[in-house]
Amino acid sequence: MYQRALQGYEKAWGPDHTSTLETVNNLGILYADQGKLDKAEKMYQRALQGKEKAWGLEHTSTLDTVNNLGILYAAQGKLDEAEKMF
Repeated sequence: MYQRALQGYEKAWGPDHTSTLETVNNLGILYADQGKLDKAEKMYQRALQGKEKAWGLEHTSTLDTVNNLGILYAAQGKLDEAEKMF
């Protein structure tokens, strides 16, 4: 369902629209929950880059994705990267 929503948002609003980016972040959460950590990281990175551009570094939505990346990095054993995110 997230893939379907993402395709629709990208078509309607483009890849950098904030609604598209929220779906990208949600897809990252799903991938992390499924243990697909590499895919999750790609989704989080994409969402983070877009959110930083759209909302800035300190917006709560941007920080939600920063936190998600921190959790992911900790799960991957990338503790230095996790610490930077947290």
